[in-house]
Amino acid sequence: MRAGRSTSRAWPHLVAAMLAVAALTGPGARSGPAAQPAEAPGLTGQLLVATPEMTDPRFARTVIYMIHHDGGGAQGLIVNRPLGELPMAALLAQVGLESPGAQGTARLHSGGPVDVRRLLVLHSSDYIGPGTLAVPGGSFAFTAEPSILGVIAQGKGPRRVLFALGYAGWAPGQLEDEMRKGVWVRATADEAIVFDGTYDTKWDRAIARRKIDL
Repeated sequence: MRAGRSTSRAWPHLVAAMLAVAALTGPGARSGPAAQPAEAPGLTGQLLVATPEMTDPRFARTVIYMIHHDGGGAQGLIVNRPLGELPMAALLAQVGLESPGAQGTARLHSGGPVDVRRLLVLHSSDYIGPGTLAVPGGSFAFTAEPSILGVIAQGKGPRRVLFALGYAGWAPGQLEDEMRKGVWVRATADEAIVFDGTYDTKWDRAIARRKIDL
């Protein structure tokens, strides 16, 4: 959450524009979010980075934090496609929560082309609340329970947060096939790449951390 000047007059239009990301939804991501995170196999807790060979505009130059990957499929959140900011009070109102004294703004991101009206919060693992799932093998967690927004608005939430509308998902074997085709590489995740607001360099920093699979 960032403190900033009020955008209350513009937020209804901003929310509408954010939800318009639904028009991008197509066959590139199919499976639903996992009920539980994977037991740290595959790419769970790592970054998935699109290579220059990625031609799908929905994923070109994307950096995705992987919250789940096993034989049943994979899910992750794009971390370098900001949509805009709106007041925390407005975001709380959108999910039906009261917002007395809510301060600051929330920067929303396009998390992926699946379920784009759903808000997921990726955050540092120092916060555990209702609906929070720790991602194995790292210092990250994610929460889909809207009550986390009220906690964040009160200044009692996690140290670092990323608000994402929607997520990216792959059916069993689909991501592995795409990686064999060279359109993705994996990289080590860290808080700077995942959470900071220097979006122009996120892809470059992530691709520089790519791991070579022999």
